[in-house]
Amino acid sequence: MTELELAGLKPEHFLWEVKDRIATVRLNRPDRKNPLTFDSYAELRDTFRKLVYATDVDVVVFASNGGNFCSGGDVHDIIGPLVGMDMKQLLAFTRMTGDLVKAMIGCGKPIISAVDGICVGAGAIIAMASDLRIATAEAKCAFLFTRVGLAGCDMGACAMLPRIIGQGRAAELLYTGRVMNAEEGAAWGFWNALHGAESLEAEAQKLATRIAAGPTFAHGITKTQLNQEWNMGLEQAIEAEAQAQAICMQTRDFERAYHAFVAKEKPVFQGD
Repeated sequence: MTELELAGLKPEHFLWEVKDRIATVRLNRPDRKNPLTFDSYAELRDTFRKLVYATDVDVVVFASNGGNFCSGGDVHDIIGPLVGMDMKQLLAFTRMTGDLVKAMIGCGKPIISAVDGICVGAGAIIAMASDLRIATAEAKCAFLFTRVGLAGCDMGACAMLPRIIGQGRAAELLYTGRVMNAEEGAAWGFWNALHGAESLEAEAQKLATRIAAGPTFAHGITKTQLNQEWNMGLEQAIEAEAQAQAICMQTRDFERAYHAFVAKEKPVFQGD
């Protein structure tokens, strides 16, 4: 599999739309505040894996639905069955949920989460694993795993959350499971911006449009480096960026930008 068009994708367990090279995904159980199920976890994982090869998507918006983002794993469809599983089954499940985060990180496309209302448990993880996060003043984000008797180290939270908001703040949220309100999240850098509920999705689409109008091949390189450099020393990171930038200098978008600058015009990038 090297090339794939996803505009015609018809998922069973969430909503999906592609317009102007921007994919919008939203969970579709608004009556339950959009919980995840075994099936939606797996289908989201598989979809983000496919995005690596998508030729008609440059940016992804993970949107809210019915005033809420995601209430985490469904109590009846996930948590109840987990109680009766053996260790082998449980590990298969936790690896599968972690694979969703890996797929988001590895999809090669910038992801914007637009969060309104409830954003807890695995929903908070989805927001955390996105590249950019915007929210409303009503957004309530909680990593509430300890409140169901589990550790806070779920789906990469202990690695990623401290890098976003700092070790002490992350430790507090992961130990207590308390809600991080929107004002805290914005002050701590978890949310890139806060918007009114009526304009949240429009702002997400505006941001996505701006990113999609940029050099999208180079954006993929930026996403790769942002994630891979977590495990590098400074010298290795500088060398990795030297190689990455040299690759980007071979693109036609780099040449287009040069000619546009000389002509005092705005460059029109085409992603190659």
